[in-house]
Amino acid sequence: MRRTIAVRCATAVAAGALALAVTACDAPASPGGEGDGGDGGGGGTQASDLRVGLAYDIGGRGDKSFNDSAYRGLQRVDEELGVAEVNDLEPSQDEPDSAKVDRLRLMADQDFDVVIGVGFAYAEPMREVAPDYPDVHFAIIDEEIDDLDNVTSLVFAENEASFLAGVAAAHTTEEDHVGFVGGVETPLIQKFEAGFAAGVEHVDDGIEIERQYLSQPPDMGGFQDPAAGKSAARSQYDAGADVIYHAAGASGNGVLEAATEEEKYFIGVDSDQYENAGDEQKPWVVTSAMKSIDTAVFDFVSAVAEGEVESGVQRFDLSDGGVDYSDSNEELISPIREEMDEAKQQIIDGEIEVPTSP
Repeated sequence: MRRTIAVRCATAVAAGALALAVTACDAPASPGGEGDGGDGGGGGTQASDLRVGLAYDIGGRGDKSFNDSAYRGLQRVDEELGVAEVNDLEPSQDEPDSAKVDRLRLMADQDFDVVIGVGFAYAEPMREVAPDYPDVHFAIIDEEIDDLDNVTSLVFAENEASFLAGVAAAHTTEEDHVGFVGGVETPLIQKFEAGFAAGVEHVDDGIEIERQYLSQPPDMGGFQDPAAGKSAARSQYDAGADVIYHAAGASGNGVLEAATEEEKYFIGVDSDQYENAGDEQKPWVVTSAMKSIDTAVFDFVSAVAEGEVESGVQRFDLSDGGVDYSDSNEELISPIREEMDEAKQQIIDGEIEVPTSP
């Protein structure tokens, strides 16, 4: 893209104030899911008039996972909808919640029609900002806000995709020993852990599972520390695991480095991490537990343009393709595809109920 997204907007905290640089992002003008809540603001705005802003979670663009999936959705908005402007804003490391408040408020003040917060960390900032801008359509990914008329929550059944990651790990391990690396031990990331462990145990409850989190709240650094991810993965491989699944954002890049160096297996998250892996890394990427954040972002903006946006909670799961497993590594997936698809269908049919907490 972006003709205009190529220059990213930086954030910095100095003397308690947030300094933000917002660059107008020109796109050529062109003609212009099911929610639990009510109308999010009435009639639509023609696509060619829309200004769309997206604020990243910790780790930012380039994490090859969660944030990059949101960015792909923004690319589609720019390229396919022909909106007037798009902008993406990066967080700064170790920033306070007040920086997120200022980031959302800045975009609303600058007359963005759509403002999307990527990640649960935007929940309280959005609750503070959104009521002051009733004509702005806000969306938040991975957190449920159901009581604000101009906020739509885009949430996913991460536990279901993680269950399939567990099935893949159980069928891939040669040592009957696998691992999980979580970024920060929050309820959201525990959903990944719970689903993964359930999937492993569904295949063979005798398989040993290593589990480690890189940080504890309020320290969110576990999502942006590849060195810590690599160290945790090395420890788990040294302990005997030969397949590791991560839900650690940018820290997962370190997990993949360790897998490649140790010649052990890796399962990615959120994006298809096989596609983003280097040639020397690809043979070790079994699959990824994917969340269609990109599609959710695109569909939300499309709904705004069509005047059909709804507030409340929109849920995406295996049944609607909102989550799934990737099959890019045909060599590793082909032998276990039947088992993967059988487990997937059992979840869709309600024959398997996947837990949401460990």
